[in-house]
Amino acid sequence: MADDELEAIRRQRMAELQSKHGDSSNDQQGQQDAKQKETEMRNSILAQVLDQSARARLSNLALVKPEKAKAVENYLIQMARMGQLGGKISETGLIDILEKVSQQTEKKTTVKFNRRKVMDSDEDDD
Repeated sequence: MADDELEAIRRQRMAELQSKHGDSSNDQQGQQDAKQKETEMRNSILAQVLDQSARARLSNLALVKPEKAKAVENYLIQMARMGQLGGKISETGLIDILEKVSQQTEKKTTVKFNRRKVMDSDEDDD
């Protein structure tokens, strides 16, 4: 009798695990669908805002510096949603925007020398 009860508990537990695993796969599918819809929406907005040469420049930038391209895309989408863009942006307009974004995200490198006093010559003057 104990074996039958144990087997029933095992079956119930397996059913719970399978249902949880099935739900997580459905959840992952939902997340992938949401990402795909967001990407399509971004591409459609950028297609409306940029002309062909500007889109080509932005896609080339995305190959080299994806984080900078993402920042420029976010900036363009934000401007489009607020209605600050008069028409399609040409390649020269995109270059101006790229310069603005570069100035905002410019990293300044500094070099700091940390000298160690392991073999200091002043200590040997005994």
